Amino acid sequence: MRQHPLGIYEKALPKHLSWPERLALAKACGFDFVEMSVDESDERLARLSWSKAQRLALVDAMLETGIRIPSMCLSGHRRFPFGSHDPALRQRAFDVMEQAIQLAKDVGIRTIQLAGYDVYYEEQDEGTLARFSEGMQWAVDRAAAAQVMLAVEIMDTAFMNSIGKWKAWDALLASPWFTVYPDVGNLSAWGNDVPRELELGIDRIAAIHLKDTYPVTAASPGQFRDVPFGEGCVDFVEVFRTLQRLNYRGAFLIEMWTEKAEEPVAEIVQARRWIEQKMQQGGMTC
Repeated sequence: MRQHPLGIYEKALPKHLSWPERLALAKACGFDFVEMSVDESDERLARLSWSKAQRLALVDAMLETGIRIPSMCLSGHRRFPFGSHDPALRQRAFDVMEQAIQLAKDVGIRTIQLAGYDVYYEEQDEGTLARFSEGMQWAVDRAAAAQVMLAVEIMDTAFMNSIGKWKAWDALLASPWFTVYPDVGNLSAWGNDVPRELELGIDRIAAIHLKDTYPVTAASPGQFRDVPFGEGCVDFVEVFRTLQRLNYRGAFLIEMWTEKAEEPVAEIVQARRWIEQKMQQGGMTC
């Protein structure tokens, strides 16, 4: 086992694969785990209603392949946010969270990554913030009872675009079951002092997303996905050098959206090799 487990996002792998095939392919490509996506599509939200047989089949696939699914990217709250002005959408947010925690319990997912949005498709106001706060407090209570970690991703909007901003919510919720899931691409795109941000949150980091981005500037909104590694603004060598200095011993997740690419396997293998090279240059053991 590597000193720093390296995983691949489900959406980087061909979409048509079954879970046993998906996990076997991740293993063949040199990855240690896969991060599941439960996004805002009906297709992936339906996973929250899987039968016991479907849940057992996933566990069997993990045991057979030796590839884990330790984390779930729960971006479905972008469609059904806790902070929504619409009571029906808010109720759906609670339902999604409850079901996600149960699924995590059943199949052994340890960390549910939450999108750091109070609302996404609506205008933010004091009410959306207050309702988001209430929803987070409820969610953390439920997760703690289930011994499932909630980790907030540093996002592509200004609301939660730094670990410093996440720290305010950490102070409010004050729970060991509420942590942060930094995305070094998003941190970099917003012009943060990335080494300082990582130092600020090092004792509360559940895992780290690796992707490249184009920066937010006065003339550009930036680009937060589908930026080839090495072409964006992330200084990966400095990121890994900082994490080595801070004695980070957690997992890394390469975040890509190549499930519909012509050669997704070639792209993710190339990305893994590129990342491993940068890790070595930063003084980290792969």
